[in-house]
Amino acid sequence: MSHSHTTSGRDMGRKVGPAHTDQVLRDVNILGPLNNDTKKILNKDAIIFLATLQRAFNDTRKALLQRRMIRQQELDKGNLLDFLPETKHIRENDAWKGAPPAPGLVDRRIEITGPTDRKMVVNALNSDVWTYMADFEDSNAPTWDNMVNGQLNLHDAIRKQVDFKQGEKAYKLRTDRTLPTLICRARGWHLEEKHMTVDGEPISASLFDFGLYFFNNAEELVKRGTGPYFYLPKMESHLEARLWNDVFNLAQDYIGMRRGTIRGTVLIETIPAAFEMDEIIYELRDHSAGLNCGRWDYIFSVIKRFRQNPNFVLPDRSAVTMTVPFMDAYVKLLIKTCHRRGVHAMGGMAAQIPIKDNQQANDAAMDNVRADKLREVRAGHDGTWVAHPALASIAADVFNTHMPTPNQLHVRREDVHITANDLLNMNVPGKITEDGIRKNLNIGLGYMEGWLRGIGCVPINYLMEDAATAEVSRSQLWQWCRHGVPTEGGKKLDRGYALKLLHEQADELEKKAGKGNKYQLAAKYFETQVTGEEYAEFLTSLLYNEITSASEKTPAAKL
Repeated sequence: MSHSHTTSGRDMGRKVGPAHTDQVLRDVNILGPLNNDTKKILNKDAIIFLATLQRAFNDTRKALLQRRMIRQQELDKGNLLDFLPETKHIRENDAWKGAPPAPGLVDRRIEITGPTDRKMVVNALNSDVWTYMADFEDSNAPTWDNMVNGQLNLHDAIRKQVDFKQGEKAYKLRTDRTLPTLICRARGWHLEEKHMTVDGEPISASLFDFGLYFFNNAEELVKRGTGPYFYLPKMESHLEARLWNDVFNLAQDYIGMRRGTIRGTVLIETIPAAFEMDEIIYELRDHSAGLNCGRWDYIFSVIKRFRQNPNFVLPDRSAVTMTVPFMDAYVKLLIKTCHRRGVHAMGGMAAQIPIKDNQQANDAAMDNVRADKLREVRAGHDGTWVAHPALASIAADVFNTHMPTPNQLHVRREDVHITANDLLNMNVPGKITEDGIRKNLNIGLGYMEGWLRGIGCVPINYLMEDAATAEVSRSQLWQWCRHGVPTEGGKKLDRGYALKLLHEQADELEKKAGKGNKYQLAAKYFETQVTGEEYAEFLTSLLYNEITSASEKTPAAKL
C-alpha cells in the first residue's frame, strides 16, 4: 500500500515518521484481500490506529471475558444474581446524570436496523425513520468481504456517495428530507477478527469495527451535524462498559476530538447486565445515549446463564412474551433507570415482514406489531426498532399518537420498584410441545445455514431471524434435553429424540432448498448444541472458522 507516513494532524497533532510507523506496524498483518476501494478505509493510518487500540485494551478485554466464566461457575453451583453491594452508592445517588442527548439523537422514536450491504444501507436511509442502526453484529455474517465492504458502504453513505445500480435498478439516496441519523453497532467483546493480527493474535472484533468506523468517519459526521454514534452489544458488567469508555477517550484524544463527542447506546441483552444498569450508564456517563431492550438476546442470556438450574426451564419460545413476569420487570427497570439518569430508554425489535400473498395473515401480523409498539410507548420507551421499512409507518403512527414530544425522559416511572426476585421470576405459563421443538430446530437450522453462506439475517415464516433468535432456539433445546423435560404429549426430550427430530427437519429443509444449500453442515454443528451436553458460549463463535477459511488462502496484504 502506498500511503503517507504521517497521520495528517491526527494522533494528537504528532507527526509519525517512517521509523515510528515501521515500529507500530511490526507484527501487524492483514490476512484478507484488499482492493483499491477497501484500501481507502483500511489504509496505513487506520491500521496504525487499530493496532494502537488492540495493544492498549486487548489484555483487559480478555480478563473481562475470563470474569464471565468465573461468574458462570458460580451460577452453575446454583447461586443467583443480585444487585452489587459494592456499587450501591452509585445506584442510590440521585445527583449524577448521563449526557444530554447529542445532535441527531434527541428524537429517535423509530430506528430501523439491518446489515451493511449497499442495498440495505440505501433502503434504510431512505426509510421514514429517525435513525438507522447499521449492524456489524447479529444481522451480519462476519466474512471479510462483509466487514470491509460494510465499512466502505457506511463511509460512502455518510458522504452521500453510496448510489449504485444493480442490473436495471438504480439505488439512490433521497434528497427531499434529512436522512436518518446513523448509528453503528460493533461486534461484542467476545468476538475476534481473525483477518487482522497484532503481535500474533487476532484483533478484537469490537475494536476493529469501532476503530475503522470512528477513524474514517468521526470528523466527517461532526462536520455534517451529528457524530460518531454506536450501539454496544452483549455486555455483562459495568466493567465492560468502563472498557468501552476508556476506548472512547483514547480514540477521541488520538484524533484531537472533544471527549464526549462519541455516544454509545448499550443493549441490555444479558441477565447480568440487567442487575448493573445504573452502573453501566455511570461508567459511560459522558458518552451515554441510553439503554435498549434487546429482547431475544435477553431471553437467550437468561437460559444460558441459568442453564444448569431446573428452576429456569422455560416453555415454548412463543409463550415467552414481553408481558411474562421476568421480561416485564426488566422493561420497567430499564425505563425507570434511564429516565432517572436523563438518557433514552429504547424499545425492542418488531421482526415481522409483510406477508404479500395473504392479506388476512398480514393484517394479523401488523396488528401484533401495533399492539407491541403500543405496550412500549405506554410503558415509557423513547423509541423502538423495526426490521423492515414497511413497519416504520405503523410504529410511527403509534408513537406519534402517544408520544407527541421528542422523547419521554419526563416519564419518571417512580411507581416502579423492581427487586432481584422480580428479575428472576420464571413463572411463565405455557407448555413444551413437539411443535415448539420443531420450530426451534427450523429457526436454528435456517439461520445457521444462511450464516454459513455469509448471510446474517434470514426470513423464516415471515419473521426476520438473526443470531439472537437462533440462540434462543438452540439454548431452549439444550435446556429441555439437559433437564429431560416431558412434552405436552408426555414424550421425554432426551438426546435420541432431539437428534431424530433434528435430522428430520434438516432433511426436509434440504429437500425444499435445492442445490447448493448447507443444511447438513448446519445440522452437523447444531447436533453438538441441542442434547444438553456440550454448550458453546455463542453459535457465531462456533461457526466463525467455517465462513472465514476461504480467505485464509489469500496472501497477507502488504503493509
